[in-house]
Amino acid sequence: MRAQFRSRIRLVLAFLILAALGIFLRLYFVQIVHGETYSQKADRQFSSGGSGLFDRGAIYFTRKDGTLISAATLATGFLVAINPQVLGDPEAAYSAILSVAPSSTIPRDAFIAAAAKKSRVYIEVAHRLSDENGQALSAREVPGVQVLRERWRQYPGGKLAAQSIGIVSYGSGDARAGRTGLEAMYEGTLARSGDSLYRNFFAELFSGMSNLLVNAKDAREGDIITTIEPEVQTRLAGDLAKLNQRYSSKESGGIIMDPATGAIIAIASYPTYDGNNLQSVDPTLLGNSFVEHVYEFGSIMKPITMTAALDAGVITPATTYDDTGCITVNTARICNWDAKARGVIPMRQIIMQSLNVGSSWIADQLGQDAFREYFTKLFAEKTGVDLPNETGALLRNLFKPQQVGYSTAAFGQGIAVTPMQMIRALGALANGGTMVQPHLVRAIRLNSGIERTLDWGKKTPIFSATSTRETVEMMSALNDEILYGGKAKIPTMSVAAKTGTAQLTSPGGGYYTDRFFHSFTGFFPAYNPRFIILLYTNDPKGVQYASETLNTTFLDLVHFLIDYYAVPPDRGFST
Repeated sequence: MRAQFRSRIRLVLAFLILAALGIFLRLYFVQIVHGETYSQKADRQFSSGGSGLFDRGAIYFTRKDGTLISAATLATGFLVAINPQVLGDPEAAYSAILSVAPSSTIPRDAFIAAAAKKSRVYIEVAHRLSDENGQALSAREVPGVQVLRERWRQYPGGKLAAQSIGIVSYGSGDARAGRTGLEAMYEGTLARSGDSLYRNFFAELFSGMSNLLVNAKDAREGDIITTIEPEVQTRLAGDLAKLNQRYSSKESGGIIMDPATGAIIAIASYPTYDGNNLQSVDPTLLGNSFVEHVYEFGSIMKPITMTAALDAGVITPATTYDDTGCITVNTARICNWDAKARGVIPMRQIIMQSLNVGSSWIADQLGQDAFREYFTKLFAEKTGVDLPNETGALLRNLFKPQQVGYSTAAFGQGIAVTPMQMIRALGALANGGTMVQPHLVRAIRLNSGIERTLDWGKKTPIFSATSTRETVEMMSALNDEILYGGKAKIPTMSVAAKTGTAQLTSPGGGYYTDRFFHSFTGFFPAYNPRFIILLYTNDPKGVQYASETLNTTFLDLVHFLIDYYAVPPDRGFST
C-alpha cells in the first residue's frame, strides 16, 4: 500500500515539475524571445484602435560555410498619424512632421484635406521614420499627432536576387502578402496569423509531424532558408549587368546550379529592381523570366540531341556522315552557321563546330517517335521549381508530321522552353543521365527553432551514363580545343561547354536575319560536376554569335567558382 502511495506522490511531483518547467519556458519566450514584439503590438493596439503591427517570417541566403545572411527581414521605425478631432493647427502640425519626414509625408494639400475630416480619429500621414526622427517628433508633443511604432518589409541586399526573392505588397483589401517570387510561393510559411505569438510552445514543438511535412504547402509559420550563396549571387549579377550594358541587350540572365541535387546557387537577371523602392519599379520587371518566359535557345540544344541518339543506339561516337553545308527539309533550307560543307566527318565535330546540318542528320537517324519521346521527357512537364507562375514549353512542332520541325528542334529552333527547363535538361548530361528538381529553398526554420530540411529528391532517369559521358567528352574537347583557339583550356580542370546562337522570331512570322538570342552552358569538373552554368542574353547589339558575347563571362565565372570553393583539380598539367 505504501509503495502504491509513494508511486502516486512521485507521479504528482513529476507532473508539477513538468508544469513548472512549461511555465518557465513560456515566460522565457514571452519576456525574452518575444518581449519587444509584445510591447510593440500592445502600443499599436492601444494607440490605433486595434491596428496590428506587421509581422512576417524572414528569408535567408546561405553562405558556403552555412552562415545565414538576411535576404528579407523586417525593419522597425515609426509612422505618424493624426486625430483630426484633436488637431488644432494643421499648418503647424504639417510643418513639424515635414521637418523630420520630408520624403515620407503626404503632400500638403492631401494633409490639409485629411485634417478636415473631423469625423475621423485616426489617419496615417507618414511612414518609415527612423528611430531618431520618430523620437524627435514625439518629443514635440504636437496636439493631435501620434507617433507609433511600425514595421515593414526590408531587403538588405537591395537588388540581389530581387526577382526570385519577390515582394510583399497590398492586394485586394488591406492585407499585405507575398505577391511574387519566394515571398508568394511560401506565403503560408512566411505569413503570420494575428495570434501567432500566443500559441502554446509545446504545441508548436511537439505538434503532429504530419502537419510539418517538408514542403511549402504544409510547413507553417517560420523562416525560409535558401540555397542562394550571396557572394556567388553578387558576382553573377554584376557580370550580367556588365554584359547587358556592353551589348545593349534587351535582357540577360544566368543560373548556377548543383546538377546532382538541383540546388540553385545563384540566379540573376538584368535589368532588375530594388524591392525597397517599389514606387519607381517598372511593373514588367516584377515577373520572373526564368519560369515565366520561353526562348528558342539555339545550339546548346545540340548536346541533348546528340545524347538522345547515342542513348537510343542509332549512332556511336565513331559514326560519320557527309556534311554538305546546306540541306532542304520539306521545303525549308537548313544551313550550317557559315553554310560551308565539311565532307565526311565524325559525330564529335557536330558539337565542336556546332553544325546544324549534322544535328538535323541525327534527328533523321533518331526518328520522329523517339525524338519526341526524349524531348517530351525533358521538356513537356514544368520543373516544379519553387517559384510561382511557372509556364510550360512550346513543343507544337514535335506533334506535326513534317520532318522540318524535328530537324530545327535538333539545333534549338522551332521549340521554346524556359531557362529553368533548359538548365534542368542540361543538368541530366552533367548528372550521368538523371534529371533532378531545381529548387531555391533548402529548409524551413519554424518559430520554435526546429529546422525542417525540404525534400527535393525527385529524380528522373533520361539517358544512360555511357551516352552522357560520350557527349561530355565532345563538350570538353570543344572547351579545350575550340574556345578562344584552345586558350580557354584549364590545365588542371576539365570543363564541358557549348555555345548557342538562335535567330529571334519576327512578329510577322519567320525569323529575323540580324537579331539573335545568345546562350551558353557549361559544367565542371566535366566528369563529376560541382556546378552547371546557364547564361543567356537576348537581342545583343552589334554581334552575331554567342562566342563573342558569353565566352568571357562564362570562363570568368568558372575561374571564380574554382577559387571561391577551392574545387580540387581533376586532371594534371599538360606537357
